[in-house]
Amino acid sequence: MCQKLRLAVLFGGCSTEYPVSLQSAHAVLTHLDPEKYEVYPLGITRQGQWLLYTGPLEALPADTWYQDARHTCPAVLSPDRSTCGLLVLDPAGVRTLPLDAAFPVLHGKNGEDGTVQGLLELAGIPLVGCGLCSSALCMDKDLAHRLAALAGVEVPPSALFRSGDSWEALPRRTGSLRYPLFVKPARAGSSFGVSRVETPAGLESAVRAALAHDSKVLVEEAIPGFEVGCAILGTQGLTVGQVDEIELKEGFFDYTEKYQLITSRIHMPARISPGKAEEIKRAARKVYWALECSGFARVDMFLTPDGRVVFNEVNTIPGFTSHSRYPSMMQGIGLEFAPLLDRLIALAVET
Repeated sequence: MCQKLRLAVLFGGCSTEYPVSLQSAHAVLTHLDPEKYEVYPLGITRQGQWLLYTGPLEALPADTWYQDARHTCPAVLSPDRSTCGLLVLDPAGVRTLPLDAAFPVLHGKNGEDGTVQGLLELAGIPLVGCGLCSSALCMDKDLAHRLAALAGVEVPPSALFRSGDSWEALPRRTGSLRYPLFVKPARAGSSFGVSRVETPAGLESAVRAALAHDSKVLVEEAIPGFEVGCAILGTQGLTVGQVDEIELKEGFFDYTEKYQLITSRIHMPARISPGKAEEIKRAARKVYWALECSGFARVDMFLTPDGRVVFNEVNTIPGFTSHSRYPSMMQGIGLEFAPLLDRLIALAVET
């Protein structure tokens, strides 16, 4: 029998998207083949404590996983490459757990933005998904848009505002933009702090609200049409899933709509022609390469009424429940959830 691959699955984290990470990690952990993997669930509490978790997986979505001391032990990733694994801080002393790979199932800040990826790269532990550089670039909507535009993909007209800038500069910088506008924290995930502004009267308050989440704010023109997504898998040769479509009844695709779908629907595959789907996939590949992505990512774009494909953002660790958009798009080309995880892990180990 082949030796099992030793895999740490990181979940939780100091992020507003902590609850989503618990849902994603539960799905990942329950679909990993125990015949193939020796899995070490490594949870990060909201307060930033790292704990090796050995209890029932049902405690993850319930967010009770850290409460029973019988099932948790402090543990950290060692940056020392001679360890190449975890340092478990047992009451009897420190012990090591060597790792073959790590799978960060973390969303948003302090997990999807290059911080954890940098630690894994420093430690010499192969990681599932994008590395430090691409994770940081994709989290920064301003930088991502600049690089996508250089790659020849259309992006929304926008302006930048930073904490400490003069408020008198705001109307001047945004004067050429056409309303309605979207105001977004440049480096926050899942639409926290995002506002739709219909007139100049609401602009300053929207920027102030965004600054509560990040010191850098992007103000961009709203793009008519609807959002489409493209799931990509690979580091050299790329596998591209079916294109999906978000149908909005009202408002915009904020955090509540993303995870509860109260007034919106997701169509997979998107209700578009095969030719337009191929055009979206080509644009998504360009963005994926331009932002140095590897492993996997979901590239989100807009499709306008006149057929233009406009870049929106890249999620380097998209939602990963069995019904989330990324796995659903891959399922659309025949790649089921458990084999998808195997492919992702194999890419990390082989790269």
